[in-house]
Amino acid sequence: MNDFDPNGVGISNGNLFGFPVTENEADIIIIPVPWDATASYGKGSSKGPKAILDASTQLDFFHQKLDNAFHTRVFLTPISSEWEKINEEFCLQSIDYIQHLESGSTDIIGFELFLKQINSAQQAMRTHLKERAIELIKQNKIVAVLGGEHSTPLGLIEAIDESYANFGILQIDAHADLRDGYENFEQSHASIMFNVTKSCNNLSKLVQIGIRDVAQSEIDLIDSSNGRIKTFFDWDLKEKAFNGVNWSTQVDEIISELPRHVYISFDIDGLIPSLCPNTGTPVAGGFQLEEITFLFFKLVESGRKIIGFDLNEVSPGESGDWDANVGARALWNLVCATEKSRRVNA
Repeated sequence: MNDFDPNGVGISNGNLFGFPVTENEADIIIIPVPWDATASYGKGSSKGPKAILDASTQLDFFHQKLDNAFHTRVFLTPISSEWEKINEEFCLQSIDYIQHLESGSTDIIGFELFLKQINSAQQAMRTHLKERAIELIKQNKIVAVLGGEHSTPLGLIEAIDESYANFGILQIDAHADLRDGYENFEQSHASIMFNVTKSCNNLSKLVQIGIRDVAQSEIDLIDSSNGRIKTFFDWDLKEKAFNGVNWSTQVDEIISELPRHVYISFDIDGLIPSLCPNTGTPVAGGFQLEEITFLFFKLVESGRKIIGFDLNEVSPGESGDWDANVGARALWNLVCATEKSRRVNA
C-alpha cells in the first residue's frame, strides 16, 4: 500500500475504500451476500453491498482510534452476479407469498414448491459460506459478511463456531431475531439468532443491545436460556440514561457479559431510523452511530478480541445515497476496530 495516497481522490478499483489490496495480501476478508428474499417488510438490502462499495471511496481515512488506519489490509470479494439473479427471482415469488400470509391466510397451498426451493437455496448459500470461511480462517484471515438481510451470516458464524472453543456474539439490532422458522422460511432474517443458538455449540453468550421490537416467544426464549442470552432492551438503556447513568458505564456492563473472543453482528436498524431510513424494518428508538463506535473500541480496549463480524440490512433508497453513506461509515468503524484488535493480538 506504499503507493496509496490517503489524502487523495478515492479510487474506484473494485475494492472497499479503494485500498490497493489483494485477497492474498489482506488480513480482513469481507464476503458480500446480495440476498434479501425473506425480507418481510421492505426489500432492497440485497443492493446494500454494491451501494456501500460505491460510497466507501468517498470517506476520508483518518480514524481517531487507530493510527495509520489507511494501512489496514481489507479486501471485499466480488459480489456474486449469480446470487443476485437467484435472489431477484425468489424476491418476486416471496412478495406474493408474504402478501398471501398478510391477508390472514394460514395455509401454504400453492407455495410448497417455492418454500422448498428457497429453503434449499439458503442451505446451499449457508454451506458454501461456511466452507469458504473455514478455509480463510485457517489462513489466519479475519472473515466478515456484508449483507443483504440478516439471515446471510449464518454460515460464517457456524465457521467461527468450528474454529473457536468458546466465543460470544455482540448483536446490535432493533429486533431479537429469535423466531423459529418465521413465515416458514427456515433461515429467515427474523430467525438468524435462533438458528445460531441452535447450531453453535461453542457459543457461550449472545449479548443483544438495542432490542425494541420483540415477540412474546422471543422473550420466553431469552428467559429460558439460563443466561446464555443476555438482552439489553432499548427501553431499559434509555431509562437508565434518563436516570443519569452515562453510556460509558452502560457499555462497561454490556462488555462484562462477553467472553474474550467476540463476533459482532450489526444490523443497521439498531441505529435511529434517520440514519437508515430505507432499511427493511425500521423501528423508532435506537443508537447514534457514534455510540456504537464507542462500544466497539471500548470492547477492544477491554482486552477482548474481535474474531469476525457482519453488517446487514443497509438498503439504498431510490434516490440519494444516505443509507449507503452511513453504511460505509459503519463498516469503516467496524473494520478499524477489528484492525486495532488484530494489531493488539498479533
